Amino acid sequence: MGKTELIITIILFNIFFVLFVAAVMVYIRKYKQRKREYMNEIEVKNEIHKRELLATQLEIQQATMQQIGRELHDNIGQKLTLVSLYTQQLLYENRVPEVSERIDQVSQIINQSLQDLRSLSKTLTDDNINQKEIVTLIQEEVDNTNTFKRCHVTFEHNFKQLDLGFVHKNVLLRITQEFIQNSIKHAHCKNIFIKLNTSDNILWELNLRDDGTGFDSTKIKSNGIGLTNMKNRAAIIGADFSLESKENTGTTLNIILKKQP
Repeated sequence: MGKTELIITIILFNIFFVLFVAAVMVYIRKYKQRKREYMNEIEVKNEIHKRELLATQLEIQQATMQQIGRELHDNIGQKLTLVSLYTQQLLYENRVPEVSERIDQVSQIINQSLQDLRSLSKTLTDDNINQKEIVTLIQEEVDNTNTFKRCHVTFEHNFKQLDLGFVHKNVLLRITQEFIQNSIKHAHCKNIFIKLNTSDNILWELNLRDDGTGFDSTKIKSNGIGLTNMKNRAAIIGADFSLESKENTGTTLNIILKKQP
């Protein structure tokens, strides 16, 4: 083999070697890319499955509460009604003033319990969330809170009507309730400010703020029941969740659901 042929052979060998290495690198890169795409697909499927599972749990919870409400009304309510009739009959038949007074007290307690039971049963069985708009639901919660005069709550929104399904309305309402309860119980606030707005790229944004004692957010227990409940509810519909608080400056919670592209 001549010198020229040897040089050509070496050059060709190097070229083939470089092409082989390049092919291997391209293959590895594509393999890693396919692996990332596959892992992302699995993650997306898991996230969708998680949301569907949480939504299903919420629907089951609603159905269970409605069943409990019907049982309270049909079973316990009928028994209390019967007991109330018996006490009324005893009150009518008894002629001893002292005994009649005690029977009357028992009758009043039974009637009040029956009234409370009917109210609870109506709350559980009434499809309140499906029948009303989210603005009405939040405003009712605000009005109920202001009735107790422990904390003043204001509610603002920038739309006339926002068409939402049961799950979305339930999430917004329950998070609002949780925040109000936590602010009154733990932050000892004087005011709570609620805003529910929408824009071109945001389906809705719920902003909740209080002027309470606040807390050091770096030391908060992420597994607290109240915070966990709010995070889980936001996760049901894929909403962004952010909580900010500092000692003596109050707490602010933002829940944002962006429109799908």
